[in-house]
Amino acid sequence: MLTGHPLFEGVEGADFPALLDCLGAGKRDFSKGAFIFTAGEDVLRVGLVLSGGVAVIKEDAWGNRTILARLEPGELFGEAFSCSTQKSLTVSVVAEEPCRILFLDFRGALALPDRSALRKLVRNMLRILADKNVMLTQRIEALARRTIREKLSAYLSDQARRAGRNAFDVPFDRQALADYLCVDRSALSRELGRMRDEGLLTYRKNRFTLH
Repeated sequence: MLTGHPLFEGVEGADFPALLDCLGAGKRDFSKGAFIFTAGEDVLRVGLVLSGGVAVIKEDAWGNRTILARLEPGELFGEAFSCSTQKSLTVSVVAEEPCRILFLDFRGALALPDRSALRKLVRNMLRILADKNVMLTQRIEALARRTIREKLSAYLSDQARRAGRNAFDVPFDRQALADYLCVDRSALSRELGRMRDEGLLTYRKNRFTLH
């Protein structure tokens, strides 16, 4: 997975052992429901999902949970905080299923003398950060919509665009989708039913087709 990952694009195979060593690379397994990072803790390492899936969540003072993102194998988390002057996490990262995470300490890459492989690594990290900012902007656009239908329309339209077709799977069940869009689950289900009855879409579990 590492040789084909965007973070390591352009890095030669012979450079990997030394590069991973200077990054203090280490793998760790987590069971379903385990907290990988907890809001409030200082993050000094980047996490790369090797297997399973994790959720980035935020909880308010009353314990209401919002899912900010679901990350699949090959996706990174913690990179913005590990490379920022603000180390204290404002979100938590939870294993949604048994998963294996590779942790990387980027302080080593930033402190070492300039090397070709390190330059490529930093360049790739900046690109990934830019891409994630785009993704978060898209989510903000969906959340900024006033009604549940508008939120659903924005989210499902974006998923169709990503899939390149009108039939696609979403990574959430109904409760998780409601958490992601910050709406009530029952109200979400009712609105989906109305949109289906109006011929705007069909769905079965997490499979949607837009009409």
